[in-house]
Amino acid sequence: MRIGIPREIKTMEGRVSLVPAAVAELVRQGHEVWVEHDAGRPSGYDDTRYEAAGAAIAPDAPALYQQAQLIVKVKEPVEEELRLLRADHLLFSFLHLAAAPELARSLQAIGLTAVAFETVSDETGGLPLLAPMSDIAGRLATQIGCRLLHQSEGGKGLLLGGLSGARRGRVMILGAGNAGGGAAQLAAALGAELMVFDRDRRRLEQIRRLGPNVTALFAYHDLIAEEVTRADLLIGAVLVPGARAPHLVSAEMVRSMQPGSVVIDISVDQGGCIETTRPTTYADPTFLWEGVVHFGVTNMPGTVPRSASQALSAVLTPYVLALAGPGWERHPGLAAGLNIQGGRVIHPAVAEAVGKAVVA
Repeated sequence: MRIGIPREIKTMEGRVSLVPAAVAELVRQGHEVWVEHDAGRPSGYDDTRYEAAGAAIAPDAPALYQQAQLIVKVKEPVEEELRLLRADHLLFSFLHLAAAPELARSLQAIGLTAVAFETVSDETGGLPLLAPMSDIAGRLATQIGCRLLHQSEGGKGLLLGGLSGARRGRVMILGAGNAGGGAAQLAAALGAELMVFDRDRRRLEQIRRLGPNVTALFAYHDLIAEEVTRADLLIGAVLVPGARAPHLVSAEMVRSMQPGSVVIDISVDQGGCIETTRPTTYADPTFLWEGVVHFGVTNMPGTVPRSASQALSAVLTPYVLALAGPGWERHPGLAAGLNIQGGRVIHPAVAEAVGKAVVA
């Protein structure tokens, strides 16, 4: 199969879907790989590395899309990429269609087939392609939150871990999965006073083991409302696979936070679990709402492309090999990831979200 790796063009998105070592593996398996010029440069891989791995270099996006049958990219296609997609393309990328019904309808109109990274599952029901990016996003949420609490960034001027004579900062995390767990691990190590909410007791047990400064609680609405008022840094990390994230924190709850507190909603690309969240980019990442600093970048791992591309490529490669072979529709993990087939919405959660958007 002819596999195409485009250069990502979303604002300040530096990742590439497959690193040269992964391309070499695909070539060894008899596939033809095309890489758009400079697709890997932000991640530290120039065109010569891809050529050495056996790839052909396409001079621009139109040339790449013309050659490829299977498009493997990181982020969902934007307007100028949609114009290059055809009905005979198989698209494999992050899509988050439940929160983007207009994109879903655009892909339907093209008539292509699309498999979304975030809904591909493994034999345990996990989300192997989402997991490493969620882990990175969680760690970044704590790192970025530390900086946004600086007075120079609009924050309340707080050192998150505290020190002798000064109290620790309070971090509240909604969700103890890969993203929430990554955020919690770093926040706990920094010495913050940490509250993590989830509905899965096993996850709560794992989180509690991070240290004596960690409290893990069941996600009761009233407890969340109570703790939001005291949080210096609130991190949303709630995921319902394929579906729009539920709002666990209302605007009224955010209004109860102290001025200069910080909200980071990792689930923003699925609609966000905090009502006051809206999507932003790294070009203009934050906004103030009722005195509270909000960060809503939808491609958080894009700012650490070298680490993120290596981690993503490692989990992607086996699935790309399966997609490029015959009978991939019978692969249980890829079947779960199938969002659109021949222009029809297949994934139940996506179909429900797109249907609701049409009705609204």
